[in-house]
Amino acid sequence: MMRIAFVGLWAFLLCVSCREEYDHRGKTPLVEVDGNFLYREDVQAALPANLPGDDSLQFAERYIRHWIEETLLYEKALDNIPDNADLEKRVEDYRKSLVMHMYEQALIHQKLSEDIPEQELQDYYDSNPELFKVERPLIKGLFMKIPLTAPRLAEVRRWYKQDEGKAVENLEKYSLQHAVKYEYFYDRWIPLSEVLAMLPLQEADAEKYIEEHPHVELKDTAFYYFLNVSEYRAVGAQAPYDYARKQVREMLLNIKQVEYLEQVKDDLFRRAEKRNRIKKYD
Repeated sequence: MMRIAFVGLWAFLLCVSCREEYDHRGKTPLVEVDGNFLYREDVQAALPANLPGDDSLQFAERYIRHWIEETLLYEKALDNIPDNADLEKRVEDYRKSLVMHMYEQALIHQKLSEDIPEQELQDYYDSNPELFKVERPLIKGLFMKIPLTAPRLAEVRRWYKQDEGKAVENLEKYSLQHAVKYEYFYDRWIPLSEVLAMLPLQEADAEKYIEEHPHVELKDTAFYYFLNVSEYRAVGAQAPYDYARKQVREMLLNIKQVEYLEQVKDDLFRRAEKRNRIKKYD
């Protein structure tokens, strides 16, 4: 029934909006307010995908109501704000900025490669250590959570403190049968906060505690928690390259884009100057 009502609403609005003759350029009008039209195609384009029929109807009704209110408010504003040279200038300045921005983005997309050699990234990182600082503690290591009733705890206590070889292999096999959670991150940096959220650590300065205690064993009423920190990077230290690499790339790419656009503008200026297109008046 709601689907029928939805179709009926659109058909009714279509009939109402077609009383006057306008060039709609192939679009199907739904609503008219003083010669301003909202088209069915516009509503369909705004409609989120995979909405059920009832939700589609409600969305369309809200969208149409919002469009009508915005149109009425705009007309009211035009009636109450007199022609203003400053307003026109601001509109023109915005249009100018928008056009230039769109053109610059098209140029960058067409002409400037986003591929940056790895050595160039590394060199920029090495030359600008002050730009890449750790904002929250980072660690590499291993985390494990197992029930209090799990077997072979003495072996687990020995294995988890070792970050390579047979010990890690033994832990991985053990975790498949007994661990509630097993996280291996010796090969990547992660924020310490992610691990602290999984630990029942009761310390006023948990970050300082972990920095000073690389091997942590805790328990609560149901589980043991084991954490081995193989590397720690404190706040204010230089961020590790593999962690900062994405930021390095974004910064270097931005620099290249700025330099490229400056070169484009300089070339335009020199060509215009050479062709006597620039006239200066005293």
